[in-house]
Amino acid sequence: MDIVFVTSIAVIAAHPAQSRKLYVDALGLPLAAGAGSDYWHTERLAGAKHFGVWPLHEAARACFGEDEWPADRTVPQASIEFEVGDAASVQAAAEELEQRGFELLHRAREEPWGQTVARLLSDERLIIGISFAPALHV
Repeated sequence: MDIVFVTSIAVIAAHPAQSRKLYVDALGLPLAAGAGSDYWHTERLAGAKHFGVWPLHEAARACFGEDEWPADRTVPQASIEFEVGDAASVQAAAEELEQRGFELLHRAREEPWGQTVARLLSDERLIIGISFAPALHV
């Protein structure tokens, strides 16, 4: 597996409006929501490709296709995504992780915004993504 860079870091927020009081109001981070989403994020923060406040219900939808995080799974605290060189490498990395005994939340798939990603939940309660986001390679 050849990790190129850290794609994104996002805190997972059970109460996004409350979290924005810290990240937007107090810290003054230039976060904004995308259309039809409560996911506040930016690509305009020096030192980070992407930083966001990811609502738990949206993380659940991204990982499981449901708005509720499964009761039998540990609730994540944050998400870190690691970028690989191309979309095919996401699947190869996912297979390598499975071979090493890691259980994926989902296998490699393409998201509506063009990113290919596979995710797992770490012992530290982090959603770890292996991804390829074409927009970050221009």
